[in-house]
Amino acid sequence: MQAGSERGSGTVIPPHLAMQTLWYAGYTVARHEKKVAQHLAQRGIEHFLPLYVAVRRWNNGRHRVEVPLFPGYVFVRIAVQERLRVLQVPGFVRLVGFGGLPYPLPEYDILTMRNALINGLVAEPYPYLQAGARVEITQGPLQGMRGILLRRQGHCRVVLSVDLIMRSVVVEVEASDVVPVHGPRHPAATVVAA
Repeated sequence: MQAGSERGSGTVIPPHLAMQTLWYAGYTVARHEKKVAQHLAQRGIEHFLPLYVAVRRWNNGRHRVEVPLFPGYVFVRIAVQERLRVLQVPGFVRLVGFGGLPYPLPEYDILTMRNALINGLVAEPYPYLQAGARVEITQGPLQGMRGILLRRQGHCRVVLSVDLIMRSVVVEVEASDVVPVHGPRHPAATVVAA
């Protein structure tokens, strides 16, 4: 197989990417992230499976267990031309990408996250907040208000609306102070939410 093409898929991998070792997100079978990481280690493939400690309750009491920070994903550092070694790992489904091509992740982001976790950063999963999502403010003087999340110049803002007078305001908030909202809080809510 040539470095610049995918056999049978009609997609072309640029030659400068085919040989370059980059970080990619790999999608795994549900709850197989640790097994996939073990297989990658056995094959000598550089990988990163961010874990956090969670307390789980079972019949015999509470237990602290390490679980994936990003369920269903493991990160691998490979040259695209060597992806077959990763795709043959039991439980590994595919490399995440667009248009049939794996899409590399910024190395700085992966290394920074890995170093922070190694140095004791406490992290846990949080719902992904996308611009345009309905959110509720959980901290500060606007606690409990709902609106639409915006991102502008790296800052989070929430558009709060007063439907009765058809007016809105935008306030800047910390990303950690908002949570996603699914459906109305009160059927007869008169203020808030766009």
